[in-house]
Amino acid sequence: MAHELTSSVQAPEDLRPASPSGDRTGWWREAVIYQVYVRSFADSDGDGIGDLRGARERLPHLARLGADAVWLTPFYASPQADGGYDVADYRAVDPLFGDLADADDLVRTAHDLGLRVIVDIVPNHTSDRHPWFREALAGRGRNRYHFRPGKGPDGSLPPNDWESVFGGPAWTRVPDGEWYLHLFAPEQPDLNWDDEEVRAEFESVFRFWLDLGVDGFRVDVAHGMVKAPGMPDIGHGEQARLIGTQQLPFFDQDGVHEIHRAWRRLLDTYEGERIAVAEAWAPSAERLALYVRPDELHQAFNFQFLNCPWDADALRRVIDDSLRATTSVGAPTTWVLSNHDVVRHTTRYGEGATGLRRARAAALLMLALPGSAYVYQGEELGLPEVTELPDAVRQDPAFLRGEGQDGLRDGCRVPIPWTAAGPSYGFGPGGSWLPQPASWGGLSVEAQTGDPDSTLELYRSALALRREHPALGAGDAVEWLPAPDGVLAFRRRAEGAGDGPAGGDLVCTVNLTDRPVALRAPGGRVLLASAPGGGLPGDGAPEGAGPLGGGAVPGVKVPPPARESAVPVASGDGGRTVLLPAESCIWWAS
Repeated sequence: MAHELTSSVQAPEDLRPASPSGDRTGWWREAVIYQVYVRSFADSDGDGIGDLRGARERLPHLARLGADAVWLTPFYASPQADGGYDVADYRAVDPLFGDLADADDLVRTAHDLGLRVIVDIVPNHTSDRHPWFREALAGRGRNRYHFRPGKGPDGSLPPNDWESVFGGPAWTRVPDGEWYLHLFAPEQPDLNWDDEEVRAEFESVFRFWLDLGVDGFRVDVAHGMVKAPGMPDIGHGEQARLIGTQQLPFFDQDGVHEIHRAWRRLLDTYEGERIAVAEAWAPSAERLALYVRPDELHQAFNFQFLNCPWDADALRRVIDDSLRATTSVGAPTTWVLSNHDVVRHTTRYGEGATGLRRARAAALLMLALPGSAYVYQGEELGLPEVTELPDAVRQDPAFLRGEGQDGLRDGCRVPIPWTAAGPSYGFGPGGSWLPQPASWGGLSVEAQTGDPDSTLELYRSALALRREHPALGAGDAVEWLPAPDGVLAFRRRAEGAGDGPAGGDLVCTVNLTDRPVALRAPGGRVLLASAPGGGLPGDGAPEGAGPLGGGAVPGVKVPPPARESAVPVASGDGGRTVLLPAESCIWWAS
C-alpha cells in the first residue's frame, strides 16, 4: 500500500532539513518531538473534528518550526469514550479521522519533510466494543481480560478496593454476576497480559504499523499492563492521587519490563531505528530509569519535570535526579512541559502575563537541557488553558465520573488557531468540537508569524539554534555555575566545536524570581532571550554593547515588569554585570 498512495503536500525547499533526523544515528537521543492531538489539530472536512488529512496538510508547520518527529494520538476505530484511548480495532482508522490511505499518506508526507512519525499504542485496555470483549460478555475468552467473582455472600461487592483513575470503583459487574477490571472508564476493560494470545496480538499490531512505515510508538500506560499477584487491596481511597508517588499493585509492577523487552527485540528487527516511548508514571527517577534500560524502551516521559513547581531549587533537584537516573542506564532524558492530559503550563505557572513569561522561560530551559524534548501542539503559540468551558460541552470521562482525576482535560484540548479570523480560526472550514475563545485569533500561527517578539518566533529561533549549536541536543550532564538565590545557571559544553555564531559552549541562565537579578555576565553575547532586553549590560559592560549583547535573536513579547527591568548596575570591580529580567531565560555564547 505504501507505494500505491500519493501525497500532494509539499514543503518549500528551505523548510526541508539539510540533514533529516532519519539520517542521524540515535536520533531519539536529542529529538524534538511535536505532539498532535489529532481531533484538535486540523479539520479537513468541516465536521468540527480534526483528522489525519488535516494533520497532513499542516505538517509543513512542524517542519518550519524545527521539529524532528511528530507523535499522533490515537486515530484507531473507537467509540470515543475516552478520546480514542478506547480502541475497538487496532488495525483500522476511525472514519471520524479518515482511513488507512490517509494514515499511509501522512506517514510518507512526514518523511518527505524530514519528520519521523510516532503513533500511540494502547496496550493496557481495549474498548468494550472490541470483538474480544464482546465475546467475553458472551462467556467466551474471558481469560483475555480480568474477570473475577465478587466479594460477599452474593458476590455483590467488587473483588477488591481498587479505584478507577477516572473516579469510582475500578470494577463493573456483568449480568452473570462476575466483575471485570477497568482502571480507567468502564468502557475500557483492562487486558490480561498473562494471556499469551494478548501478547501475540500486540506483536502483530506492532508489525502492522511498522510495515506501514511508522517510526515508533508512544506506549500508553506503559506501567500498567501487569497487576500484582492476587490483586491485593490498597486499604484506602483517593488512590489516583498516589499515581507517580508510590508503587501500587496495579501500576509500575516489575513484570511490565519483560513485555517491554519483547517489544524492543521486535523493534530492533526493523531498519531505520524504530523506537518506543513509555508513558510511565513511576514514584522516582530511579524507578522510571528501569523503563529505558538498554534492552527495553528508548525513552520515558519525565513527569517529574512536568510536575515540578516554578522554583529554582526544586527544578535543579529534578534536573539532577533525572540526568543521574537515565545516565546510569545509558538512556537519554526527556523533558516535557505540557500534554493532552494536564493543564497547559502557560496557565499552570500563573495566570495572564505571569504565566506567559514563565512559560517562555521554561521553554528555553527545557530546550537547553541534554536529551530529547516534547512540544505539545499550541504551546509554541503560548496558548493558555481554556478554563471557561460550559459543562454541557465537556467530554472528559473523568469530569463525568468525578472523584478521580480533576476532570478538566478538555481545557488543554481546545482546537488550536491557525488564522486570525474564520469560523474556527483556520482549524477547519466549519466550527470546532470544543468552543474556542475570542482571543484565539490573536494567538494564531498567522498572527504570530513574522513578529520577532511572538512566542512562535521564539520557538522557531530556539529550535533552529538547538539544531545548529554543538553544545545543545544530546548529552548526559550540565555544569552548574554559581548563581544568586532563585536563579539557575549551567553550562553545556561542546566537544570539538569550531568558531562562528553557533560554535563553542553555551550557558543558560534562568531567573525564576519576580524581580530583576544582577549577575556577572556568563558569556560573550546573548544568543537568545525569552524577554526583550534580556541581559542588558550594567556599568561594567563593554562600550557599545547592545541590549542583547550584539547578534542576538530577538526574544518574545513580554509585558511589564520584564520590559522595565533592564536597569544599569555597578559591578564594583570593573567586571561586566548584567541584569536578568524577572521570570526569564537567556542563552549565552560562552
